[in-house]
Amino acid sequence: MKWYSRLKQSIKAAVAGWKGQTFDFSSWFGRRFWGIDNSKLATNETIFSVISRLANTLSSLPLKLYKDYDVVINQVADVVINNPNPNMSGFEWINKVEVSRNETGNGYAIIMRDIRMQPEALVPIDSAYVTPFINTDDNNLWYEVRGTDGTYYFHNMNMFHVKHITGASRWAGINPLNVLKNTLDYDKAVQEFSLSEMQKKDSFILEYGTNVDEEKRQRIIDDFRRFYRENGGILFQEPGVTVKDIERKYFASDTLASERITRSRVANVFNVPVSFLNDTEGQSYSSNEQMMIQFVQMTLTPIVRQYEHELNRKLLTVDERKAGYYFKFNLGGLLRGDTAARTQFYQVMLRSGALTPDEVRRLEDVPPRGGAADQLWISGDLYPIDMDPRHRKGGDKSGKGSEPKE
Repeated sequence: MKWYSRLKQSIKAAVAGWKGQTFDFSSWFGRRFWGIDNSKLATNETIFSVISRLANTLSSLPLKLYKDYDVVINQVADVVINNPNPNMSGFEWINKVEVSRNETGNGYAIIMRDIRMQPEALVPIDSAYVTPFINTDDNNLWYEVRGTDGTYYFHNMNMFHVKHITGASRWAGINPLNVLKNTLDYDKAVQEFSLSEMQKKDSFILEYGTNVDEEKRQRIIDDFRRFYRENGGILFQEPGVTVKDIERKYFASDTLASERITRSRVANVFNVPVSFLNDTEGQSYSSNEQMMIQFVQMTLTPIVRQYEHELNRKLLTVDERKAGYYFKFNLGGLLRGDTAARTQFYQVMLRSGALTPDEVRRLEDVPPRGGAADQLWISGDLYPIDMDPRHRKGGDKSGKGSEPKE
């Protein structure tokens, strides 16, 4: 998109509904409006665990701007990676957006631009106060943001938006916690019941062979309580008195089964291996590498691709994309496996001429050596890939080739 087209959109957005003197959102950014807080993060450890692991994993991945496989550092890359806004690091802004995406179904960040229409800040916004809609005047997607000092309207090119799945007729992502509402309510009820049962004191039934008046009955009860308290729960059954304990129906296994069901359903909704929620029952992974492959392929890759497409489309110009610029998360670190698996992989890649020794050193966070270590080698055993085969050990020095045997 040309710079003047972006400028036109920006001016149209200002005319449409911006009601502030400046672009300063500090008066309402990060605040709780109207006392509303529907978060489940502070009340359910399973939800807290899966959301924190997804957000921490994604924000820990290396993110770089490339041009034809070469790393590029410019203003856009610096904003996204190092300084998205005056109050956050690159890790924190991705973490906040991803937490919001998993907690509410949508993660938003306003793209602030300088006078040249280049991105200069990314400001995360609470999704509870953002409403996407199609403007009938231009048939474009816009976002309504409700603040304490007015309502703001942003064109979709000025709003970073990542979300869970959506239907054909909706633009906002489906809230995964709403999908889990019945599961969370059931889990909460089981926990409350279990806690109340565990907090109950032992109960008994006292039976006397004869009727006693109310005063004597109270003395018997008081004496029973005193004796029970002073003797550490030991009771003696006197002649003519029957003491029966009231059976309690609480079983710890019931709570464990309920928790396992909850973890399984949460893992299904957030599309993560159930072992990531500390449930290893029935798991058949032969190695940690296989589990990470499943996590990367089924969980992280769709999330990462969504972030990359938003960054490429809204922070890079058409000319930059045509020139080969693109943002990319590096997932390789999650797929390196254990020491034995990495060693075997590197040996195959080195001996087949697919990687140089220096590229292997970089993957292991070891500084490159340069020189011959930056060349491709082929097993033979081993020679530079561009070496004339005649110069290899046992090669034909004459250059005529070997004569076929009769």
